[in-house]
Amino acid sequence: MQFCYLLFIAANYYLHRLVSIPKLLYRKRYVLFAAFVLGGIVTSAVLRSLLVIYLNGHVYHSPSSPAFAPVFGDSVLNLSIWVTGLIAVHLLIEKIRFQRYIDAVEREKTKNELDFLKAQFNPHFLFNSINSIYGHIDKGNGRARNMLLTFSDMLRYQLYECNADAIPIEKEINYIRNYVAIQQTRQEEDLVVRLHIGGDVRGFFIAPLLFTSFIENAFKFVGKKESGENFVEICLEKAPGELRFRITNSMERQHVAPSPPSLTRQGIGIANVRRRLELLYPGRHDLRVRAREDSFEVSLDIKIEAAACSPDQ
Repeated sequence: MQFCYLLFIAANYYLHRLVSIPKLLYRKRYVLFAAFVLGGIVTSAVLRSLLVIYLNGHVYHSPSSPAFAPVFGDSVLNLSIWVTGLIAVHLLIEKIRFQRYIDAVEREKTKNELDFLKAQFNPHFLFNSINSIYGHIDKGNGRARNMLLTFSDMLRYQLYECNADAIPIEKEINYIRNYVAIQQTRQEEDLVVRLHIGGDVRGFFIAPLLFTSFIENAFKFVGKKESGENFVEICLEKAPGELRFRITNSMERQHVAPSPPSLTRQGIGIANVRRRLELLYPGRHDLRVRAREDSFEVSLDIKIEAAACSPDQ
């Protein structure tokens, strides 16, 4: 009589797969779903019991026909085990498939968002740099020529190397040096720029253009103190398993507010970097902003791996 079991087990499985699971369980109608499953098992047990009794008496011509109650009890028990087991396996397989689909969608969404952010960032910086060069173009061909060469190197870096998810830190450092060189040329002569890059900051990869917005902000909002020098200080150092970036700029006293204007406006640059850090280094970065009476400081610590070749690893 095993054929009878297979018949009713298969009928229950496809009934729940095609009807009760999509129409009741997935719509969170749990009580109706449980009642549907129980009703299907009981109905199948009744039908199987009647079929077994009929086959014993009319097909196999058994001298003693089995009683209904024991056949029904065995049918309920076996059908319950098989049907609930198959439903559980089906739901587990569906959950695994759905999770894989969600993971694929999330990866694609993250990639598209990062591409969009980088596409926004590049023109933003490009226009700022062009304005800087334009301000000096008539002040001497030698200076303008040097700026254009530096800018050309920076533009090449943005267009041809920043499309990768991660680049060697040495290239990012070269980009920072070029950026600072251009900014020094366009700023006032009394501006003091201190750029310190540790000698051990090498041999690993990092997401491109993470620091440029903070450096750009420092030069944009730098102002002379009432007493003291007009300065921008940039420091990039490596600690065990960590890259530390610090930038401080002097500010005129009347420009200082509880929330610095460069961050409260949430322009493309700052918002871009904040979001990229969340996407590329979730739980592996620490961004701090400090506004004092006459200075403004940004600190960014990023956890890195010595042999890492991408920020996701």
